[in-house]
Amino acid sequence: MEPKYKRILLKLSGEALAGPNSGFGLDFDTVLDICSAVKKVSDMGVEVAIVVGGGNFWRGRSSGKMDRTRADHMGMLATVINSLALADALEQLGAMPRVMTAIAMHEVAEPYIRNRAVRHLEKGRIVIAGAGTGNPFFSTDTASALRAAEIEADIIFKATNVDGVYDSDPNINDNAKKYDELSFLDMLNKELAVMDSTAASLCKDNDIPILVFDLKDPENIVRAVMGENIGTIVRKEQN
Repeated sequence: MEPKYKRILLKLSGEALAGPNSGFGLDFDTVLDICSAVKKVSDMGVEVAIVVGGGNFWRGRSSGKMDRTRADHMGMLATVINSLALADALEQLGAMPRVMTAIAMHEVAEPYIRNRAVRHLEKGRIVIAGAGTGNPFFSTDTASALRAAEIEADIIFKATNVDGVYDSDPNINDNAKKYDELSFLDMLNKELAVMDSTAASLCKDNDIPILVFDLKDPENIVRAVMGENIGTIVRKEQN
């Protein structure tokens, strides 16, 4: 079977890299498991870009009395730590990652330049885009939507800790209903916590579908690429 998608953007939360227990820091065995699935996808000829959050180290919005701009800049640096960890794991597995950051730090990573990122993808390299958008007040979800639009990704894979999108929190409500498919308008109108409204609107305007699925089994990344029926797909309404 051929992969369903040619170019994907994988959005990872920082907490996903912390492993199953702590939610803080890095569990490198977990990072390796995730990167092993990413490498399988890359070896199939799929072009992969990754955006990772930084919540396992720092959350700017939860910083209390700190200036929001400075707190967000700290969060961007946390995403770079995670990006470097992903790159290290991918290199150990024999892949070719390139870390590119929205904030210039030449000794650590390449600056994010759209054309260079696309060229890396075309050469089979895995692009890891760190430091969000480089601007405060924008989430890494918005960074994912922006980078996906720039590189003309076929889809955003949003890997989470639940197996799709529900009408209420399935950890609290045993009767929560899982959606197999949603429109962007439904997602926004029902205020479903898939992505923030800025990211969702950017995906809607650029017709970039989002597949939300569970990362507890990293092989779901491979299943998603092959078009298996997992998670919840959010896409533009069909006329």
